[in-house]
Amino acid sequence: MSSQPWVVVVATVVIIALSAFFVAVEFALLAAKRHRLEDAAASSRSARAALRSSAELTIVLAGSQLGITACTLALGAVTKPAVHHAITPVLEAWGMPLWTADVASFVLALVVVTFLHLVVGEMAPKSWAIAHPERSAIALAIPMRAFMTVFRPVLIGLNALANRCVRAVGVEPVDEAASGQDPRALRQLLEHSANVGALDASYSAQLSGALDLDSTTLGDLVRDAGSTPTSVPRGATVADVQDATRRSGHLRLLLGDGADLREVVHVRDTLDLPADAPAAPVARPVLALAATTPLSRALAQMREGRNHLVVVTGPDESAVGVITLADVLRMLFPGTAVA
Repeated sequence: MSSQPWVVVVATVVIIALSAFFVAVEFALLAAKRHRLEDAAASSRSARAALRSSAELTIVLAGSQLGITACTLALGAVTKPAVHHAITPVLEAWGMPLWTADVASFVLALVVVTFLHLVVGEMAPKSWAIAHPERSAIALAIPMRAFMTVFRPVLIGLNALANRCVRAVGVEPVDEAASGQDPRALRQLLEHSANVGALDASYSAQLSGALDLDSTTLGDLVRDAGSTPTSVPRGATVADVQDATRRSGHLRLLLGDGADLREVVHVRDTLDLPADAPAAPVARPVLALAATTPLSRALAQMREGRNHLVVVTGPDESAVGVITLADVLRMLFPGTAVA
């Protein structure tokens, strides 16, 4: 190869480019947000490939590490000897003894190859991938999937060995990177921001309330809100509904007897009906959820069914209270008047 330096130059460029490719794939998938890849996957084949790679992250990282290692060895086998042999005669011509020139050229060759690999083959692509994670993950996804198709058996074997080593120290390996922050970490961030004055106390309280949606149940909110169901008998008339609305100020009234509350009637649906007409025909099924239901799940079901009211039931499925959207808003925005 020393007699054909252009071959070494071309081989070195290819090896460094491949190293940069594997480094960029590794850091892009680690930094990319999954929801952004999902948004792009609807119209992009490359984004769908990137999404598949993010779902088997440990295998892809094994492929990246294998590629980087192979490129490092290739530079050591091709470029370093060529640079070494090219520098040695120059140093001899400067008057150095052969053994001194050989040692010095070896060190210089090692420095040159390490610089090229570290700066051009690793640091530059790493910075690019971190700066544009989704774009780089999508751009590199298809060639990386092709590489993995060829070397998948090897990668699966290497990954299995690595997982055994991880389990040996008491850690359970995962295939996907965790996205986002857990509520505890976010709560600590909120408390710190409020303590140092970076976040207004009212905003901190609102955000803390939002973090409580998963840990708070409907039963907790019933006890805190102290909501008393406003109901009329199942055989109530329009006049009964309107009278109950005037007394309680509630626009939505439960229709039923005792703890058996299965329907809700909105007073506006009775306005064009005769006073002695039964209210049952304009009633709708009420959303009933167990007291152990997390508030976040209850809100999702209320939104899907466009319900502003939910009957909270106990272990025997009897009503123990009522939660309205206003109760939830008062929890999220304490100290704010909610109509």
